Amino acid sequence: MSSAEFFARAKARLSFDVPESLTDASIIPVTGDAGNDHMIQVVAQERPIRPAAVLIGIVEHEQPTVLLTQRSAHLNDHAGQISFPGGKIDATDASPLEAALREAEEEVGLDRSFVDPIGYLDLYATGFGFRIVPTVARVKPGFALTINENEVESAFEVPLSFLMNPDNHQVHSKDFRGVERSYYAMPFAERYIWGATAGILRVLYERIVQK
Repeated sequence: MSSAEFFARAKARLSFDVPESLTDASIIPVTGDAGNDHMIQVVAQERPIRPAAVLIGIVEHEQPTVLLTQRSAHLNDHAGQISFPGGKIDATDASPLEAALREAEEEVGLDRSFVDPIGYLDLYATGFGFRIVPTVARVKPGFALTINENEVESAFEVPLSFLMNPDNHQVHSKDFRGVERSYYAMPFAERYIWGATAGILRVLYERIVQK
C-alpha cells in the first residue's frame, strides 16, 4: 500500500468522535487481543478508569515512518518500554486530541505545527486501567525534537511498512495471576515493541490496511 493510499483510507475510516467507553466504567472495551481482553475484564473490577491519549505520528517521508519513544527507566508505569508519545488526559485538555498533542510537545518537543491530525483509532484498554484514545496523524518532516529525559530516554522512527506487515506481528505470552495471557510483539532491530503499543499498531493494521 502506498503512503497516499494509507492516508486516504485513514481519513475515510477515522473520525474525531470520542468513544463513550473512555469514561463509562460500565462499558468494558474489547481490543481483539484475547489475552489483553481477559486481563481488562479482571482489572476493570479493581481499578478506576485512567483516561489517556497517544499520538500515532506517521512521518511523511518517501517511505513513511512511525514516531516512537522509549520511556525512562524510573517511571512508575511502563518504565523502559516502547511507547507512543502520550499520557493521561488532564481536566484542562479540551479533547483526547489536545491531550495527545500536549503530551507530544512535553515529552519530545514535537511542534504541533508539523502535525496534521486525521482521526481517532479505536479505544484501547490496558490491564493497568488505562483507556487510551490513539490519535492518528500525518507528521511533516523537518521537525526538531527536544527530549524530556524525565519522561523518555529517546525517540526514534520505525518504517510504517514494517509495522503494517502482519508477518512481523508476533504473538508472545506471559503469566498473569496464574493464567497465561497472550500479547502482540513486533521486535525491530534492538527495540522490543510489545504490549499496548504493539496492540494499538495491530488495531491500526486491521482498521486501515487489512480491510
